[in-house]
Amino acid sequence: MTRQLSRSELGRLGKRGSYRLGAMAAQGIAGPAMPRPFRPQFGRASHGGPVMAWLLAGLAGLAMIAWGAMDGIWFVPLIIGVIAGVGARFGQWPLRVMAPAVVLICAAGWGAALIVAAVGGLPVGATARTIAGVAGLPALVTVGVGITLAVSVLQGLAGLWLGRALTPYTPRSLALPKPRGGIRGIVPPD
Repeated sequence: MTRQLSRSELGRLGKRGSYRLGAMAAQGIAGPAMPRPFRPQFGRASHGGPVMAWLLAGLAGLAMIAWGAMDGIWFVPLIIGVIAGVGARFGQWPLRVMAPAVVLICAAGWGAALIVAAVGGLPVGATARTIAGVAGLPALVTVGVGITLAVSVLQGLAGLWLGRALTPYTPRSLALPKPRGGIRGIVPPD
């Protein structure tokens, strides 16, 4: 039971508003925002806060991971990763910059803790060899230490993901102020 389409109805098919479905949507609820258009930038990107502050924050994270590893608090890389994820969102740092930074901080923090323990006379090498052997891997020190560093790095990356996932995209008004002038954001202009 179909009826014939008139010429005006046929001309409206596929055009905006021709199906009269606008009343079906929930009233008062805004739709998703339009994605911002891609605009390639060939200049240097500037990020919130001075670079020296970000470097000091990275060194503080490294020290906290090393302290946590020496005290047996093995999940500190996860916490530092979450903090880095939240900070990256507010500082507008892309993931391609933050992920290698978190990998470096986590691996260096646990590596420093293992070196301090080995220099202090603890049998780090023998323990690493035993752990690798029990895990069914070649009983080598490098394998045991590599597994330890890999677990630390995976915790840090999981924390980075969690921190970025829990932090909403910051509007420009809430982002950290970008440095103005100077040498790479460290020295203010005269």
